[in-house]
Amino acid sequence: MLDKLKREFTLIAVALSGAVLLIALAMTFYSNWSTQTGITSTLLQRSLERGYAESPQMGSKDREGTVGADSMLTITVDVTGGGVMLSGSDSPVSVDEDALGAIIEEAVESSSSAGYDWDYHLAWATKRTSYGFKVAICDTYSRDKFLVKQGVSSAAILAVALVALFALARGLAAWAVKPVEEAWDAQRRFVSDASHELKTPLAVILANVQILQRSKTLGEEDRRWVDRTADEAGHMKGLVEDLLTLARADEAKAGSVGATGPLVDLDLSEVVEEAALEFDAVAFERGCAIECSVEPGLTVKGDKAQLARVVNTLLDNATKYAPAQSAVTVTARREGKKCAVLVNNGGDPIDPEDLGHLFDRFYRTDEARERQGRGGFGLGLAIAKSIVEAHGGKIWAESTAEAGTTFHVTL
Repeated sequence: MLDKLKREFTLIAVALSGAVLLIALAMTFYSNWSTQTGITSTLLQRSLERGYAESPQMGSKDREGTVGADSMLTITVDVTGGGVMLSGSDSPVSVDEDALGAIIEEAVESSSSAGYDWDYHLAWATKRTSYGFKVAICDTYSRDKFLVKQGVSSAAILAVALVALFALARGLAAWAVKPVEEAWDAQRRFVSDASHELKTPLAVILANVQILQRSKTLGEEDRRWVDRTADEAGHMKGLVEDLLTLARADEAKAGSVGATGPLVDLDLSEVVEEAALEFDAVAFERGCAIECSVEPGLTVKGDKAQLARVVNTLLDNATKYAPAQSAVTVTARREGKKCAVLVNNGGDPIDPEDLGHLFDRFYRTDEARERQGRGGFGLGLAIAKSIVEAHGGKIWAESTAEAGTTFHVTL
């Protein structure tokens, strides 16, 4: 859980910071592109208006308004409606004949008054005249090269920044989560230690109560109180064992040595079939039946006893709340590279508000609390979830009026 919290913190921090940086770089690039495009458009329009490319006078105070103030690489040509060049402006700039021919052809045939040729890096604009067209051409090679260079630089800056942000966010996540981690470890140790300490006095209480129950001198009224004490002590023993199981599962998820049994390759199909066979009699007593559909040869790596407990918990839960004379279906199958176990009963659908809390510790729906003899401590599904997650799997529930309630486990 804490590792997941660290990952989420890191991803959120990197995503937000990266998004802000990406927007800033994109806006800078767009601003430069817009400025350069505007300069090109201005040069073309001035060339069309004046009919020639005027070079600025060096040192002149009004050179800002001249055509060549931003670029000397601008020329104009006069062409007929058929694309025949009549004359060109006086300019020190030479133009490749193939490029000039391609631009004139493109300008004459285009329905637009301006355009751009990516192959030659030339922008053009046209103006209709009595004899045909006046075409202004501007070389954008330097502009395009600058924009490409800026784009590559921005991408490199973004990549380096994301790596640095990831390292920084990872360190901050570890620092921010450290108090939570310490509290979590303290709580886990407390639950484990308290459960161990409670086992001995509970064993003594149960042993003494059993001795009293065997006594022939005990009165009927006193025996009733002794039996009640025995029942409550038995319930408390079950609670302590459940808490110990949860503590071990938490240690397994935290990576503690010895927290779980050895993880070995085992036949999941066999585990599911044995659990279903074991619950046949229980289901019969509860007025329902168990139907199995198990694909043979499903192999997973895990602890057989703990995975059997998961299946037993789901079957126990399903048969408790299954309608009378109905069937609880158990399915085990392969789903891609994973193995899945599904347990379904056709009972009343679980309220969506309760569905999200089914695997919370000590959580029970109001309906379950009202049903005498069905309620436990609300730890069974929490234990199942801890075991499944300790094995690297997932568990969840779905409930609808049509399909009933289905618990899914993937390993």
